[in-house]
Amino acid sequence: MTRTLITNDDGIDAPGLHALAAAARDAGLDVTVAAPMRQSSGSSASIVAAEEDGRIAIEERRLPRLDGIPAFAVRGGPGLVALIAAHGAFGDPAELVLSGVNHGANVGRAILHSGTVGAALTGGLNGAWGAAVSLDVGMNPTAFHWDAAAAVALDVVPFLLARPRGTVVNLNVPNTPTSRGVIEASLAPFGIVQTTLSERDVGHIRLAVEDLPNTPAPGTDAAYLAEGWVTLTGLDPVSHVPLGFTRAAASAPRQR
Repeated sequence: MTRTLITNDDGIDAPGLHALAAAARDAGLDVTVAAPMRQSSGSSASIVAAEEDGRIAIEERRLPRLDGIPAFAVRGGPGLVALIAAHGAFGDPAELVLSGVNHGANVGRAILHSGTVGAALTGGLNGAWGAAVSLDVGMNPTAFHWDAAAAVALDVVPFLLARPRGTVVNLNVPNTPTSRGVIEASLAPFGIVQTTLSERDVGHIRLAVEDLPNTPAPGTDAAYLAEGWVTLTGLDPVSHVPLGFTRAAASAPRQR
């Protein structure tokens, strides 16, 4: 069985995490759950932790619907969880990192800031397959189709495992019982929401999240998701961009 880490950035008590872990168990994967003790959205791949005498606090948990599955709450973000898992913090390192199901879509280049995506990328950097899974709940949801999103993610896992180790994908699922299917999509220039500065005063500021007014570019993850598709996007954890720079000759010492 494929050793699988289930994590998220919404915290150990999040229903999306429990749904994903249950689906992974039912699919025959060897599951361990490890997630932040509290909400860690927007943490990207941060490995900052709340330490005590240089040690990271970890608590064993029993989670609903997940009897018999090892579960741990960590005083740190999902990137840290994926990193310490790769070093054996929860037993043998995971071969597969499934991160989610996130409360809200993660589309466009704004995924740079997502803790859900950051955990999957950290898994990929350490030689595991990685998948970030998010549910497009919108701004005012009346229902949450966590199980449907988790089922879609597990349907994609065989495709992922057929790719080279270190492959990472980003999945976004409509908040509906069924979808039009899975489609590969590029990243939109922006996400589907934007962060704005809503208040500024002496000593503090306040941020707010609101829908973007523009229509997403055709063929992007944001556009396909709005049309009812599950979007699948391959991510490169870290790569360099050739700049064409030619090393300059050392300059002569300046004369005084």
